[in-house]
Amino acid sequence: MAIAGVGTIFNRWDSTSGSSGGWKKLAEIGSVTGPGMSRDTIDTTTFDTEGGYRTFIAGFRNAGTMTLSMNFTQDTYLLLKEDFEDNDARAYQILLPDTEETVIEFDGLVTEIPLTIPTDDKVTVDVTIQISGPVDVYKGSSGM
Repeated sequence: MAIAGVGTIFNRWDSTSGSSGGWKKLAEIGSVTGPGMSRDTIDTTTFDTEGGYRTFIAGFRNAGTMTLSMNFTQDTYLLLKEDFEDNDARAYQILLPDTEETVIEFDGLVTEIPLTIPTDDKVTVDVTIQISGPVDVYKGSSGM
């Protein structure tokens, strides 16, 4: 059954929250695109390959990128700028508003944080996160 995106929560792991850290909700996100997963293939075709078709084996997987389109808020922008300036991947989490309470978690590096400042509309920022490693998807409880 289809679900609406209203109620989706995007969290960032904050190691400064409490003694062991905790998830911090990022505000004012209007849409999330990704992860854009892909997989490399390795051509194994030889002169004696039968049937006239190329053959392949699986190569590396790439979890792709995640793009957050959001209204500008200074607090959220500063958090993501901190992630941009950090050389270590940060943990992120998406909580979907479906009946299974789907959780999507991944580590990533913020690679772009461009601002758009129009003369007659809201100020926005489109954040790009390069996912590093696998994307985990599971049923869970948001606890939010």
